[in-house]
Amino acid sequence: MKLQQIKYLVGIVTNDLNVSKTADKFFTSQPGVSRQIKLLEEELNVDIFERNGRLLTGLTPVGNAILEMASEVLDRVNNIKSVAKEFSEEISGKLTIATTHTQARYVLPRTIIHFTNMHESVGFQLKQGNPHQAFEMVSKGMVDFAIASEAMDDFSNLITFPCYSWNRLVLVKRDHPLASGAPISIEQLSKYPLVTYENGFTGRYQLNNAFQKAGLEPNIMLTASDADIIKAYVKMDLGVGVIASVAYDPDDDCDLVSINVRELFDDCVAKIAIRKGVSLRSYMYDFIELFSPHLSRDIVERTLAKPSSEEVFSIMDKLDIPHY
Repeated sequence: MKLQQIKYLVGIVTNDLNVSKTADKFFTSQPGVSRQIKLLEEELNVDIFERNGRLLTGLTPVGNAILEMASEVLDRVNNIKSVAKEFSEEISGKLTIATTHTQARYVLPRTIIHFTNMHESVGFQLKQGNPHQAFEMVSKGMVDFAIASEAMDDFSNLITFPCYSWNRLVLVKRDHPLASGAPISIEQLSKYPLVTYENGFTGRYQLNNAFQKAGLEPNIMLTASDADIIKAYVKMDLGVGVIASVAYDPDDDCDLVSINVRELFDDCVAKIAIRKGVSLRSYMYDFIELFSPHLSRDIVERTLAKPSSEEVFSIMDKLDIPHY
């Protein structure tokens, strides 16, 4: 068994069973990758992949077990590299984070500026997607961290850390009936067409749940994944906007009236996700603490070292996270 075969195995799964794409990632040929996988299966005397002719269609049950162990092997190899780099004289590298538009546009900029000033020799890259895509990227080892508020429960190989809690604002034009400043009830809100996030984005579940608890059906006029688009639609008088509180800028959005509706909806928690078993470099701990000062290196290290969810919960439950 060769390390390269393990890399090819994990690479094929990461690239959605596309052998050609995997070969491109490793700068080799498709037949070469296929041959190495076949040799690995012959050595282990099992079929790792299900096939339809030459096409890979999925993993066999034993293939799933092998993949899990293969991923752990690659994590350990990468950890060895990280430890070696940590002790080299020149602290350099790259930090890659997957996140949503709301985080990238409204929350992360200040942290990124501080971080890049602190670590000038560290490259920084943002990958944007919906919450599921962000957590999937870190789950597959494609990025170092993911930051989002939804879908983290879908991935058992991640540990998540609470960064901050947030709620929602209602946005209306200045001549709208709701712009008087009086408190808004969920019943009132149900009477207007709403412009808000798509399902799976930025606390949409809590919004749906609030209307369901009240026995009401929200009148969703338009949805978007981008708060800037939602605000643009509100300005065009297409409906009442419901956005994350962190996505409101009093200066940029001065032509809209914001109404606090925290009492109508449950809080959401933005979290940073890290893949279990990875070794973090010093600058990665720095980024986490810059973004969430309550997540010190000691807390992150202790949490990553805890194997059980109960121990992780015990540490997280004691944290005092900010609310925005």
